[in-house]
Amino acid sequence: MKTAFITGIAGQDGSYLTELLLTKGYRIVGVERSRKNIPDYFSPLIHKVDLLEVDILDYQRMAEVLSCYKPDEVYNYAAYSSGAEMFDDPISIGEVNGLAVVRILELIRKIDSNIRFCQASSSEMFGDASISPQSEETAFNPRSPYGAAKLYAHSMIKIYRRHYGLFACSAILYNHESPRRSLSFVTKKIVHEAVRIKLGLSKELRLGNLNSRRDWGFAGDYVLAMWLMLQQAQPSDYVVATGETHSVRELCEIAFGYLGLDYRDYVREDPVFYRATETVQLVGNPSKIRNELGWVHQIGFREMIIMMVDAELRRFKG
Repeated sequence: MKTAFITGIAGQDGSYLTELLLTKGYRIVGVERSRKNIPDYFSPLIHKVDLLEVDILDYQRMAEVLSCYKPDEVYNYAAYSSGAEMFDDPISIGEVNGLAVVRILELIRKIDSNIRFCQASSSEMFGDASISPQSEETAFNPRSPYGAAKLYAHSMIKIYRRHYGLFACSAILYNHESPRRSLSFVTKKIVHEAVRIKLGLSKELRLGNLNSRRDWGFAGDYVLAMWLMLQQAQPSDYVVATGETHSVRELCEIAFGYLGLDYRDYVREDPVFYRATETVQLVGNPSKIRNELGWVHQIGFREMIIMMVDAELRRFKG
């Protein structure tokens, strides 16, 4: 039986990966900084995993846990959010999204260099990209503390792989959503408010640029990509994306339309929520992961948004 160690296990990606690995017979050890904020959707999984309270910045405690369990695979999902919080507290973002990753790599090197490691990296490392779509060969140019910290971790993974021979990979993840997303992300914000408006609990939704486009995929598909990365003969980094873009306007049209509403009656553009204009579109080129690992996203954009609306309706009615 393989053992997987998952940081940030109760978050969106951690919970979907937990469900996937349970179907594959893994023993799962998960860490969260506090049990107090475990979301409801994780409740059915609590008794199926070894759930520990650990701050990943606590090097000694992390060393004790990894030495005790000696996992076969480590997946790092503990990080500051890439939603509305990318500029909040740059120092802490650097510690958690950057240095904490190096600490984990050091522990793997010292405890058992055969442990395989996957980092949830980010398309925000490309930032003001020079070309579109972006691939594993595209130059990085982060434009936020979040993107810069992720790039530091990504760079150190390459160094540890090359210099120490660790099986360490970066999954360069583009936007991936699900009913388990937090309200700091525009997808969940739109779905949440659309349902509130449908139920008469709200009257309007204010957003930034409705023509802004993103490469949005389903989180359940993306954790499968990360698992596949650790099953290969050799470690490598992969862009994980759909290769498609959709606008915020399209997202609104689907969410409100599914509820029998016309988004134009309720959604207002507000300059307060505008982000810096992108000269080049952030969209991933998933050719490498498709060709080498056979991974292709299964859940389409419309299907994902409808899934999120249905889940939000159930939550409000419950």
